[in-house]
Amino acid sequence: MTEHELRVSKIENGTVIDHVTGGQSLNVLSILGIDGTEGSVLSIAMNVPSGRLGRKDILKIEDRELSQEEVDVLSLIAPEATINIVRDFEVIEKSRVERPSHVRGILSCPNHSCITSSGEPVTPKFDVLPTGVRCAYCGTILRENLAEHLAKPS
Repeated sequence: MTEHELRVSKIENGTVIDHVTGGQSLNVLSILGIDGTEGSVLSIAMNVPSGRLGRKDILKIEDRELSQEEVDVLSLIAPEATINIVRDFEVIEKSRVERPSHVRGILSCPNHSCITSSGEPVTPKFDVLPTGVRCAYCGTILRENLAEHLAKPS
């Protein structure tokens, strides 16, 4: 290690999310509902040089393993991300995110005329496209700022 490098310590238990699209780590935190008040140790490296992505973000989250639903949404804004599960300071599982064909109950449709916005008991469902998501009910397409459309917990 040179004197110009900063070393971030290993986590004992939790999740390391690597290869997040550069500049997207704050959106990842929003998706995961992490705002820093939980008290868990969180390390974020943003815009780190990457041979594969040009620049990438890395997140280390102590004492938290992601649900499949969280990984599915993460894949929409960080399709190249890898998830490392850490236990007792060792990576016990490493996987790349895979984009699902659809997501359900995770995002809300911004179209006020959509049946999912009408108060009817309809769970929002979006088909995953190569460049975004499309509401399965009204056809509204979202391409950017998906974190702003996270469904509010019931």
